[in-house]
Amino acid sequence: MSRVQLALNVPNIDQAVDFYSKLFATEPAKRKPGYANFAIADPPLKLVLFERADAEARLNHLGVEVPDSDTVWAHQQRLTDEGVDSIEESGTCCFAKQDKVWVDGPDGAWEIYTVIEDTDSFGVSSAMVDDQTGDSLCCASVPEAEARCC
Repeated sequence: MSRVQLALNVPNIDQAVDFYSKLFATEPAKRKPGYANFAIADPPLKLVLFERADAEARLNHLGVEVPDSDTVWAHQQRLTDEGVDSIEESGTCCFAKQDKVWVDGPDGAWEIYTVIEDTDSFGVSSAMVDDQTGDSLCCASVPEAEARCC
């Protein structure tokens, strides 16, 4: 199954989890300090929350979760064929081992990814880092990963 991902920066993770649990009538699929994600069946949506009170924007990034790595790489090839530059990344991000590709669209970052397995580590990555500030363009700082992620 594929589903759209919406990743938001929220000022208070507890308030956000409470609200989105009520809105979508479901509990988070994963909850860690400063982080939560919901695997919502109806509508099919992966909602990811990053506690980041100082974020200038509430939208963190968008993505499409796909069922397996082969689908990730097929999308990367399709994007390459269309002349869209992408960044390939495999590793740990957001408490999960993932295969993914990133593209920088006119309105921000998009990822196409699959979760291979859950991990206890938030993960650190430099694939989507602002060259000027060194800040992650994807994931927010959380207590376990203050440097960069995803």
